[in-house]
Formats: sequence, C-alpha cells, structure tokens
Amino acid sequence: MAQLSFHSPVGDLTLSEEDDMIVSLDWGWSPFSEKTSFLEKAKQQIEDYFDGLKPDFTLPLNPHGTDFQKRVWLEMSKIYYGKTKTYGDISEILHSHPRAIGTACGLNPIPIIIPCHRIMGQSGKLTGYSGGEGIETRKFLLELEKATV
Repeated sequence: MAQLSFHSPVGDLTLSEEDDMIVSLDWGWSPFSEKTSFLEKAKQQIEDYFDGLKPDFTLPLNPHGTDFQKRVWLEMSKIYYGKTKTYGDISEILHSHPRAIGTACGLNPIPIIIPCHRIMGQSGKLTGYSGGEGIETRKFLLELEKATV
C-alpha cells in the first residue's frame, strides 16, 4: 500500500492507495509517505477542493467495509457539493435506521472525498465528526462549500 502525506487547511492528511484505488484518507502524517503519480493526482484534486474549485472527485475508490457501509458511503457520494442531507434522509433511501447511518458515517475511511461532513442530524443539527478537530472541521468544510443546511 502506497501512502502520501501532505498539509491541508484541516491539518496533515495521508492518502492511501492499493492497486491505483484510494482506500483511505486519514488525519496525520505517515512516516511511509511516497510519491506516486496516482497519489499526486489524488492530492491535486483534494487541493483543488480546498481552493474552492468545487472539483468532482474522479478518483477510483475502494473503501474497506461491510456491504451496508459501502451502500451508505455510495449514497453520501451522491450528495452534491454545497448540499446536505440528514441521517434520516439516507435511512429512508436505504430502508434502515438513522443510527445505523450515523455509525457507517463515523467509519467512513475516505472522508472529504466521500463527503460524510454533508450528513446532518435531524433539522440540520451538526453532530460529531470523526476527522480532524471534530465538529470544527465539519463546520470548516461546510463553510468552504457554502453548504445549505
């Protein structure tokens, strides 16, 4: 597995890839960071996102998780830049429970690219966030996108 670490407005991030597919995006710096053309392209798309260019991430993804988690992450990926949905919205689509959706969101291995920050609690309430500085990071990402809550 190749990894590439870089600085971002929400802290140091590390991208990991297997077989030219992103498998994780983590907060922190990897001592095993190495440049590959694929990871450089992925890093550039994330930097474009932070520059406010509203990129459509075109990276092949292979998040590791259960079938249910992957269905949740796929639904999250369908939420457009600057838009939000609630855990309840996703639970209706997947015929599940909002808490199960929340659990899957918290286990999202590729935040930002799979935009779990766009999932809100009931009535648009900001709930926890597993990355960076928690809710402050979520607020930053939503403000960057000028998201409607």
